[in-house]
Amino acid sequence: MGTVTATVTVEEGGAAGGTGPVRLHCTDHGGDGPPLLLLHGLAGHSGEWEALAARFAATHRVVAFDARGSGASTRRPGDVTRAAHVRDVLAVADRFGLAGEDTVLVGQSMGGLTALLAAAAHPEVCRALVLIEAGPTGPSPRLPEQIGDWLDTWPVPFPDADAAEAFFGGGPAGRAWAAGLVPGPGGLHPRVDRDVMVATVQENAQRHFWDEWDEVRCPVLVVRGENGSMKPVEADRMRARHPGTRIGVIPGAGHDAHLDNTAAVHAEMAAFLARIQRIQA
Repeated sequence: MGTVTATVTVEEGGAAGGTGPVRLHCTDHGGDGPPLLLLHGLAGHSGEWEALAARFAATHRVVAFDARGSGASTRRPGDVTRAAHVRDVLAVADRFGLAGEDTVLVGQSMGGLTALLAAAAHPEVCRALVLIEAGPTGPSPRLPEQIGDWLDTWPVPFPDADAAEAFFGGGPAGRAWAAGLVPGPGGLHPRVDRDVMVATVQENAQRHFWDEWDEVRCPVLVVRGENGSMKPVEADRMRARHPGTRIGVIPGAGHDAHLDNTAAVHAEMAAFLARIQRIQA
Protein backbone atom coordinates (compact mmCIF):
# COMPACT_ATOMS: atom_id res chain seq x y z
CA MET A 1 0.00 0.00 0.00
CA GLY A 2 1.30 3.50 -0.86
CA THR A 3 0.83 6.69 1.12
CA VAL A 4 -2.82 7.54 1.74
CA THR A 5 -4.30 10.65 3.36
CA ALA A 6 -7.49 10.73 5.38
CA THR A 7 -9.39 13.02 7.72
CA VAL A 8 -10.38 12.09 11.27
CA THR A 9 -13.16 14.21 12.79
CA VAL A 10 -13.20 14.85 16.55
CA GLU A 11 -16.39 16.32 17.98
CA GLU A 12 -15.81 19.09 20.51
CA GLY A 13 -17.88 20.85 23.14
CA GLY A 14 -18.22 21.35 26.84
CA ALA A 15 -16.38 23.27 29.54
CA ALA A 16 -12.95 23.33 27.89
CA GLY A 17 -14.12 25.80 25.26
CA GLY A 18 -14.26 23.42 22.32
CA THR A 19 -16.68 24.31 19.55
CA GLY A 20 -16.04 21.39 17.20
CA PRO A 21 -15.80 19.56 15.08
CA VAL A 22 -12.02 19.42 14.70
CA ARG A 23 -10.71 17.78 11.56
CA LEU A 24 -7.32 16.08 11.72
CA HIS A 25 -5.35 15.54 8.53
CA CYS A 26 -3.68 12.12 8.65
CA THR A 27 -1.09 10.41 6.48
CA ASP A 28 -0.93 6.63 6.39
CA HIS A 29 2.48 5.69 5.02
CA GLY A 30 1.52 2.03 4.94
CA GLY A 31 4.09 -0.61 5.71
CA ASP A 32 3.86 -3.95 7.45
CA GLY A 33 4.60 -4.72 11.06
CA PRO A 34 3.97 -3.09 14.44
CA PRO A 35 2.43 0.38 14.13
CA LEU A 36 4.23 3.67 14.77
CA LEU A 37 2.03 6.72 15.40
CA LEU A 38 4.06 9.91 14.87
CA LEU A 39 3.32 13.27 16.56
CA HIS A 40 5.09 16.44 15.40
CA GLY A 41 6.08 19.46 17.48
CA LEU A 42 4.59 22.92 17.95
CA ALA A 43 3.87 24.86 14.74
CA GLY A 44 5.12 21.91 12.69
CA HIS A 45 3.36 19.44 10.41
CA SER A 46 3.23 15.71 9.79
CA GLY A 47 5.35 16.00 6.64
CA GLU A 48 8.37 16.39 8.93
CA TRP A 49 8.23 12.62 9.43
CA GLU A 50 8.49 11.59 5.79
CA ALA A 51 12.20 10.71 5.83
CA LEU A 52 11.88 8.67 9.03
CA ALA A 53 8.67 7.02 7.81
CA ALA A 54 10.42 5.93 4.62
CA ARG A 55 13.10 4.18 6.67
CA PHE A 56 10.54 2.33 8.78
CA ALA A 57 8.07 1.41 6.02
CA ALA A 58 9.71 -1.98 5.45
CA THR A 59 9.32 -3.05 9.07
CA HIS A 60 6.43 -1.04 10.54
CA ARG A 61 3.03 0.42 9.76
CA VAL A 62 3.56 4.19 9.96
CA VAL A 63 0.85 6.83 10.51
CA ALA A 64 1.31 10.55 11.19
CA PHE A 65 -1.13 13.43 11.57
CA ASP A 66 -1.22 17.21 11.74
CA ALA A 67 -2.01 18.35 15.26
CA ARG A 68 -5.05 20.54 15.80
CA GLY A 69 -4.12 24.11 14.94
CA SER A 70 -1.36 23.03 12.56
CA GLY A 71 -0.78 21.88 9.00
CA ALA A 72 -3.92 20.87 7.13
CA SER A 73 -5.91 20.17 10.31
CA THR A 74 -8.45 22.61 11.76
CA ARG A 75 -6.51 25.85 12.11
CA ARG A 76 -8.44 27.51 14.94
CA PRO A 77 -9.83 24.81 17.24
CA GLY A 78 -11.68 25.99 20.32
CA ASP A 79 -9.75 23.68 22.64
CA VAL A 80 -5.96 23.43 22.53
CA THR A 81 -5.39 21.90 25.95
CA ARG A 82 -3.10 18.92 26.44
CA ALA A 83 -6.23 16.84 27.12
CA ALA A 84 -7.64 17.77 23.71
CA HIS A 85 -4.39 16.72 22.02
CA VAL A 86 -4.50 13.40 23.88
CA ARG A 87 -8.08 12.85 22.70
CA ASP A 88 -6.85 13.39 19.15
CA VAL A 89 -4.25 10.66 19.57
CA LEU A 90 -6.95 8.26 20.72
CA ALA A 91 -9.24 9.22 17.83
CA VAL A 92 -6.55 8.73 15.19
CA ALA A 93 -5.38 5.46 16.74
CA ASP A 94 -8.96 4.18 16.75
CA ARG A 95 -9.61 5.30 13.15
CA PHE A 96 -6.58 3.42 11.82
CA GLY A 97 -6.91 0.41 14.11
CA LEU A 98 -3.66 1.25 15.89
CA ALA A 99 -4.79 1.38 19.51
CA GLY A 100 -3.40 -1.69 21.19
CA GLU A 101 -0.50 -3.63 22.52
CA ASP A 102 1.63 -3.38 19.36
CA THR A 103 1.54 0.40 18.84
CA VAL A 104 4.50 2.68 19.60
CA LEU A 105 3.82 6.39 20.14
CA VAL A 106 6.59 8.62 18.80
CA GLY A 107 6.60 12.35 19.48
CA GLN A 108 8.96 15.28 19.09
CA SER A 109 8.88 18.34 21.38
CA MET A 110 5.22 19.22 22.13
CA GLY A 111 4.16 16.11 20.22
CA GLY A 112 6.35 14.14 22.58
CA LEU A 113 4.59 15.62 25.59
CA THR A 114 1.25 14.65 24.04
CA ALA A 115 2.55 11.10 23.51
CA LEU A 116 3.78 10.96 27.12
CA LEU A 117 0.40 12.08 28.48
CA ALA A 118 -1.46 9.63 26.24
CA ALA A 119 0.71 6.75 27.43
CA ALA A 120 0.27 7.78 31.07
CA ALA A 121 -3.51 8.11 30.96
CA HIS A 122 -4.26 5.37 28.43
CA PRO A 123 -1.64 2.61 28.75
CA GLU A 124 -3.86 0.31 26.72
CA VAL A 125 -3.17 2.25 23.51
CA CYS A 126 0.58 1.67 23.26
CA ARG A 127 3.32 -0.79 24.10
CA ALA A 128 6.21 1.71 24.04
CA LEU A 129 7.04 5.38 23.84
CA VAL A 130 9.71 7.31 21.93
CA LEU A 131 10.25 10.91 23.06
CA ILE A 132 12.44 13.10 20.85
CA GLU A 133 13.57 16.28 22.61
CA ALA A 134 10.56 16.00 24.91
CA GLY A 135 10.03 15.55 28.62
CA PRO A 136 7.96 16.55 31.66
CA THR A 137 9.96 19.51 32.98
CA GLY A 138 8.13 22.72 33.92
CA PRO A 139 6.68 25.15 34.68
CA SER A 140 8.08 27.45 32.01
CA PRO A 141 6.50 30.86 32.69
CA ARG A 142 8.17 32.64 29.78
CA LEU A 143 7.35 30.00 27.16
CA PRO A 144 4.22 31.67 25.71
CA GLU A 145 6.12 34.95 25.31
CA GLN A 146 9.07 33.13 23.74
CA ILE A 147 6.83 31.30 21.27
CA GLY A 148 5.05 34.54 20.34
CA ASP A 149 8.35 36.36 19.87
CA TRP A 150 9.69 33.50 17.73
CA LEU A 151 6.66 33.53 15.45
CA ASP A 152 6.92 37.32 15.20
CA THR A 153 10.39 36.93 13.67
CA TRP A 154 9.01 35.00 10.69
CA PRO A 155 9.22 37.35 7.68
CA VAL A 156 5.73 36.59 6.40
CA PRO A 157 5.12 36.26 3.55
CA PHE A 158 8.28 34.42 2.59
CA PRO A 159 9.08 35.35 -1.04
CA ASP A 160 9.86 31.77 -2.04
CA ALA A 161 10.88 28.34 -0.75
CA ASP A 162 14.60 29.11 -0.93
CA ALA A 163 14.18 32.14 1.32
CA ALA A 164 12.09 30.13 3.76
CA GLU A 165 14.61 27.28 3.87
CA ALA A 166 17.40 29.75 4.56
CA PHE A 167 15.41 31.46 7.32
CA PHE A 168 14.76 28.12 9.02
CA GLY A 169 18.45 27.23 9.00
CA GLY A 170 18.81 25.30 5.76
CA GLY A 171 19.47 21.59 5.46
CA PRO A 172 16.79 18.93 6.02
CA ALA A 173 15.20 20.88 8.90
CA GLY A 174 14.99 24.07 6.86
CA ARG A 175 13.41 22.20 3.94
CA ALA A 176 10.87 20.52 6.22
CA TRP A 177 9.81 23.79 7.85
CA ALA A 178 9.56 25.48 4.47
CA ALA A 179 7.42 22.58 3.23
CA GLY A 180 4.90 23.46 5.94
CA LEU A 181 4.16 26.81 4.29
CA VAL A 182 1.45 27.40 1.68
CA PRO A 183 1.12 29.88 -1.20
CA GLY A 184 -0.82 33.06 -0.53
CA PRO A 185 -0.78 36.78 -1.33
CA GLY A 186 2.80 37.87 -1.94
CA GLY A 187 4.48 34.53 -1.29
CA LEU A 188 4.43 31.67 1.21
CA HIS A 189 2.47 31.79 4.45
CA PRO A 190 2.40 29.67 7.64
CA ARG A 191 -0.48 27.33 8.37
CA VAL A 192 -0.52 28.29 12.05
CA ASP A 193 -1.82 31.35 13.89
CA ARG A 194 0.25 33.07 16.55
CA ASP A 195 -2.49 33.22 19.18
CA VAL A 196 -3.35 29.53 18.77
CA MET A 197 0.28 28.47 19.18
CA VAL A 198 0.71 30.70 22.25
CA ALA A 199 -2.48 29.26 23.77
CA THR A 200 -1.25 25.74 23.06
CA VAL A 201 1.72 26.17 25.43
CA GLN A 202 -0.16 27.84 28.30
CA GLU A 203 -0.24 24.67 30.40
CA ASN A 204 3.52 24.27 30.02
CA ALA A 205 3.92 27.78 31.40
CA GLN A 206 1.97 26.92 34.52
CA ARG A 207 2.92 23.39 35.53
CA HIS A 208 5.21 20.39 35.20
CA PHE A 209 4.23 16.88 34.11
CA TRP A 210 6.39 14.74 36.39
CA ASP A 211 3.34 13.17 38.04
CA GLU A 212 2.16 11.96 34.64
CA TRP A 213 5.66 10.69 33.84
CA ASP A 214 5.49 8.59 37.00
CA GLU A 215 2.33 6.95 35.61
CA VAL A 216 4.04 5.73 32.43
CA ARG A 217 4.59 1.97 32.64
CA CYS A 218 5.71 1.03 29.15
CA PRO A 219 9.31 0.97 27.84
CA VAL A 220 10.59 4.42 26.86
CA LEU A 221 13.34 5.74 24.60
CA VAL A 222 14.33 9.37 25.19
CA VAL A 223 16.24 10.93 22.28
CA ARG A 224 18.20 14.15 22.75
CA GLY A 225 19.92 16.20 20.11
CA GLU A 226 23.54 16.83 21.07
CA ASN A 227 22.87 20.53 20.47
CA GLY A 228 19.16 20.44 21.28
CA SER A 229 17.15 22.30 23.89
CA MET A 230 16.50 19.28 26.13
CA LYS A 231 18.95 19.38 29.02
CA PRO A 232 20.82 16.17 29.94
CA VAL A 233 19.70 16.55 33.55
CA GLU A 234 16.05 16.23 32.48
CA ALA A 235 16.68 12.98 30.61
CA ASP A 236 18.73 11.64 33.53
CA ARG A 237 15.95 12.50 35.97
CA MET A 238 13.44 10.77 33.74
CA ARG A 239 15.56 7.60 33.81
CA ALA A 240 16.00 7.82 37.57
CA ARG A 241 12.23 7.93 38.06
CA HIS A 242 11.51 5.36 35.34
CA PRO A 243 14.33 2.78 35.57
CA GLY A 244 15.05 1.07 32.30
CA THR A 245 14.44 4.19 30.23
CA ARG A 246 16.92 4.26 27.37
CA ILE A 247 18.58 7.56 26.47
CA GLY A 248 20.02 8.20 23.02
CA VAL A 249 22.03 11.29 22.05
CA ILE A 250 22.07 12.25 18.36
CA PRO A 251 25.45 13.64 17.26
CA GLY A 252 25.39 17.13 15.81
CA ALA A 253 21.60 17.39 16.01
CA GLY A 254 19.53 20.22 17.42
CA HIS A 255 15.92 20.29 18.65
CA ASP A 256 14.71 18.85 15.32
CA ALA A 257 16.89 15.78 15.76
CA HIS A 258 14.59 13.66 13.57
CA LEU A 259 15.37 16.04 10.70
CA ASP A 260 18.97 16.96 11.46
CA ASN A 261 20.16 13.36 11.59
CA THR A 262 17.36 11.04 10.48
CA ALA A 263 19.70 8.07 10.07
CA ALA A 264 20.92 8.26 13.66
CA VAL A 265 17.39 8.67 15.05
CA HIS A 266 16.28 5.67 12.99
CA ALA A 267 19.19 3.61 14.32
CA GLU A 268 18.38 4.49 17.95
CA MET A 269 14.71 3.71 17.45
CA ALA A 270 15.33 0.47 15.54
CA ALA A 271 17.65 -0.84 18.26
CA PHE A 272 15.12 0.11 20.96
CA LEU A 273 12.20 -1.47 19.11
CA ALA A 274 14.16 -4.68 18.44
CA ARG A 275 15.06 -4.88 22.12
CA ILE A 276 11.49 -4.50 23.36
CA GLN A 277 10.32 -6.97 20.73
CA ARG A 278 12.71 -9.56 22.16
CA ILE A 279 11.72 -8.77 25.75
CA GLN A 280 7.99 -8.89 25.04
CA ALA A 281 8.11 -11.91 22.74
